Amino acid sequence: MILKIIAKNLLLLSLVGLSFLLGSCDKAADGDSAESAASEFTIASNQKFSESLDLDNQQDFEDATRGLVASAPADIITNSYGQKVWDASAYDFIQGDAPDTVNPSLWRQAKLNNIRGLFEVDEGIYQLRGFDLANTTLIKGQNGWIVVDPLTTLETTKSAMAFAEQHLGEINLSAVIFTHSHIDHFGGVLSLIDAQQAAENNIPIIAPSGFMHEAVSENIVAGPAMMRRGAYMMGNGLERSATGHVDTGLGKQVIFGSTSILQPTLVIDQPQVDLTIDGVDFEFYNMPNSEAPAELTFYLPQRKAFCGAEILSHVMHNVLTLRGAKVRDALLWSDYIGQSIDRLDDVELFFNSHHWPTWGHERIITQMQQQQDMYKFIHDQTVRLANIGYTPREIAERLKLPKTLAGNFHIRGYYGTLSHNSKAVYQHYFGWYDGNPAHLNPLPPEQSSLRYVEFMGGSEALLEKAAVYQAKGEYRWVGEVLNHLVFAEPDNIAAREMLAEAYRQMAYQAESGPWRDIYLSAALELIRGSVEVNNVAMSSKAFLEQVPLKEFMKALSVKLDAEKAEGVQLKINLLFSDSDTNFVLTLRNSVMYYQQLPADSDADVTLTLTQKLFVQILLGEAGIKSLIGSDELSVDGSVLKLLKFFSLLGAAQDDFNIVLP
Repeated sequence: MILKIIAKNLLLLSLVGLSFLLGSCDKAADGDSAESAASEFTIASNQKFSESLDLDNQQDFEDATRGLVASAPADIITNSYGQKVWDASAYDFIQGDAPDTVNPSLWRQAKLNNIRGLFEVDEGIYQLRGFDLANTTLIKGQNGWIVVDPLTTLETTKSAMAFAEQHLGEINLSAVIFTHSHIDHFGGVLSLIDAQQAAENNIPIIAPSGFMHEAVSENIVAGPAMMRRGAYMMGNGLERSATGHVDTGLGKQVIFGSTSILQPTLVIDQPQVDLTIDGVDFEFYNMPNSEAPAELTFYLPQRKAFCGAEILSHVMHNVLTLRGAKVRDALLWSDYIGQSIDRLDDVELFFNSHHWPTWGHERIITQMQQQQDMYKFIHDQTVRLANIGYTPREIAERLKLPKTLAGNFHIRGYYGTLSHNSKAVYQHYFGWYDGNPAHLNPLPPEQSSLRYVEFMGGSEALLEKAAVYQAKGEYRWVGEVLNHLVFAEPDNIAAREMLAEAYRQMAYQAESGPWRDIYLSAALELIRGSVEVNNVAMSSKAFLEQVPLKEFMKALSVKLDAEKAEGVQLKINLLFSDSDTNFVLTLRNSVMYYQQLPADSDADVTLTLTQKLFVQILLGEAGIKSLIGSDELSVDGSVLKLLKFFSLLGAAQDDFNIVLP
C-alpha cells in the first residue's frame, strides 16, 4: 500500500509541465475543428485588413527564400513511441489568397513560415528553418561547426541535422550555443552531443547566466495550469485547416517529442564577453529578463553579422505570454535593443532564433529601431494612460500604434498583440487590481453568472437579446454576455452553440495566431467537451534527469491541500541515496517547507530512494512490482505518518474547465 501511495503522489508532481518551458510541447493533435463559414461581418473585417496593409509587398518573401540551398522534405517525423512529432504536409493548404475564415495578414505570415529548408545566409553561416518552431543556425569554424540553438526535440533536431549533412557534409561540432532558456532552443541537444563527449573533446556548451535554473524552473511549479492554457494558445486540439490552426505567428506549431538538456560549460555572465571559438570571433551580450529570464545575443565582427536571439523577431512578441508566465519588462526589452543598435556600426547581416534574416545596414538598423520604438511605445503610453486614470481594458481599447510603425509587418501582432501587451505593462507596475472597488472583491463566476442571467430576464430573454447582437456582428459583446449564461447553465446547448459561433467569428478575424487558436479551442470545447491532451512526460526523461532536486521539492510543496492539512504537523526526511542528498520536509499550519539538510533524527519517517528511481516513478516506468524488495527504496519510521503525508497532496489536474464552470 505504501508503495502505491508513493508512486501515485510522486507522479502527481505534474512534470508534464516541463514541456512548456518556452511555450507548449504538446502533441500537435489531429483534432477536429467544428467548421463554420465566415459571416458577412468577418468578411468585411478581413477585407479592411487587406486594404490597410500592403499585403502584396514581396520583400519578406524575397528575404525568406534568399540563399535557399535545398527545400526541406515533407516527411512525417515520429518518436520512439510511434507518435507523430511533425508533419509539414499538414500545412500544404496554405497557398494562394487568404480564405474568408483567416485574417489575410495572419495568412501572409503563415505562408512565410511555410518556407522551409537549409539556407546559406552568408559565407559560413547557414540556417535550418521550418523543422520546428525555432531555427537552428550553423556557423563554420576552422575545425568544425558551431551549432546555435538545437531545436525542441531530439527527433526534429536529428532530422534537421541529417538534412544539413546531405548538403554540407558531416557536421562535426566545435561548440554549442543556447541563446536562451526556452525549450525550443535547447531541447534536442542530446541528439548532437552528450556531456561526456563534450568533456572528452573539449567542446564548449555556451549559455547565458541563469540558463539552467530558468530552463527547469519556469513551469515545474505552475506546470498543469500553464499546460492547460497553453493548449488553447497553441491550438493543440485543432485540425490544421482554414477553419482551424494555421500558424502561431512565431512559427508553424509547437512540437511534441523527446526533450533533453545539457549543463553549460561556459556561462556568459557579464554585459559583454568577447571570445574566439574555433577561430570565429564572438561578442556575446548578456540580456537577462528580456524575452526570456536568461538570454544572450551575439555579434560576429568578422562576418558583420548580428544574432538577435528572440529579443528581435518578425512579429510583435509577448510582454506576457497568454499561457501564463512572469510578466516581462517592456522598457528593459526596448533598452536592450537600443544598446544593440549602438554597438552595430558596421552590421550587414541580422538573423534571429525565429523567422528569416535581414540584409543591409540601413534596413537592419531601421528594423531594430522600429522594434525598439514599438516596445517603448507600449510601455510609455500604457503608463501615461494609467497615470491619468485609465484602466487596463480602457487602455487596450484606446491604444493604437502610430501609422509609422503599424504598417511594418515585422511588428504586427501575429504572436503578441498591442491589446494584451499593454495589459501586461499595466500588470508590471500596478498588478491585477484596476482601482475600481467593484473589481476588488467580486463574486466568483459561477455565482455572479446566475445573478447576471436573472438581471437580464432569464436564459430565454438573454438568448434572444444575444441573437440580435450576433446578427449585427457584435461578437465581443455576445461572447461576454453568453459566457455568463453558459456558466449559469452549462447544459444550455443553445447558449453554448451561439457562444461557440461568436468565438469562431472572432477567431477568423484575429491577426494573432494565439488569439485565433484560443477562440477556436474554446468553440471546440463548448461543442465537443474537453479535448484530450497527451502526457509528454514519458518523452522527457533525458530532461527530467537533469532537473535539480530542489525544483521537485518546490513542486511538491504547492500540491499540499491546505484544508486536509489543517492541524497536522509532520517532519519527513526524503533521502536520495545516489547523491547523499537529504531534504527535510516540515509541515505546520497547512504549509510545507523543504530544506536541504542532513537527515533530522527527530523526523517522523525517512524515505530513501535514488533520483533515478524517483524519475522512473514520475514517468510511470517503475511499477509497483519493481519497487517491492528493491534496495533503492526503503522506509524507516512511521509508515502511517508517511501515508498521512502523501494523502495530503492534492491531485494534479491539467484538464480543468476553462469555458465551462
